[in-house]
Amino acid sequence: MKKAIMFAFFLSIVAVFTGCSMFEGYTAADGAILKQYLEPIKLKELVDKPKNDIWIVDVRPESAFKKAHIPTARNFPSSQIMDRLSELPKTQYLIVTCETGGRAQLVIKRLEKAGYTRIMNWGATYRYFKVHEPVSE
Repeated sequence: MKKAIMFAFFLSIVAVFTGCSMFEGYTAADGAILKQYLEPIKLKELVDKPKNDIWIVDVRPESAFKKAHIPTARNFPSSQIMDRLSELPKTQYLIVTCETGGRAQLVIKRLEKAGYTRIMNWGATYRYFKVHEPVSE
């Protein structure tokens, strides 16, 4: 039992220090179609040719969003998102991103409890920024 706990702890530490999100690619019940956009190059294709039924949702604080974000992304800070559900139609597909993917997963779990099913955790915004230029305000 101790070995299993130590192994899980080790994996968590590795994920933190490598910037990997254990939740990257997680999809809610009806979100599997969004997995095609998991790689930065594929998300860039969506950015270049947006689809009305798919939103990129950045849940980082507004200040971080303003400094740099994925083009076409909408900012719904994690601290505000539950108060702004009227702005997030359940019919939309939502690609959720944040600094590391952990905050996105917390938001996704809250959204799932609120009845949202078309969601994917894209993970860390830096994955996009390493390959493509962010925009700022």
